[in-house]
Amino acid sequence: MTTRNLDRSEWQGFFDGLSRLLEGKQADIRVESLAIGSQVAVKWLPLLGITYDPKDDLLEIALDGVDHMIRKPQRILAEVGTEGLKNLEIVDGDNVRQVVELRDPLMLPARAAT
Repeated sequence: MTTRNLDRSEWQGFFDGLSRLLEGKQADIRVESLAIGSQVAVKWLPLLGITYDPKDDLLEIALDGVDHMIRKPQRILAEVGTEGLKNLEIVDGDNVRQVVELRDPLMLPARAAT
C-alpha cells in the first residue's frame, strides 16, 4: 500500500473524481485527540460520497443517514492499495485526527430455494 499526502490544491478535484469510485463502499470513522481519546463517530455505514468545499474550507463525508463534517482540514493522507482507496486520515484545525476506513460490504451467500 502507498500513503499519499494530498496537497491542498488537489483536494477538491481528488474528491470529486473519487466519489464515483466509492459508490457501494462502507465507511467507519474514528475521531482521535488528546482531549477525547479515540471515539467511533460512524460504524460501517454505506458511503454516499466525499466532497471538499474550498470556499467554506469544509470536507463533507456523506453517509446513509449521517453527514460527517470536518471544518478547516489542515492535512489529508490517503492510503491506496491494489483495490483502490483503503483509508483517509484528516487532521483538522483543532489538531483532531479523523480516520476514515473503507471496505466493500459483506456479500452474504444466496439463500437456497425451499
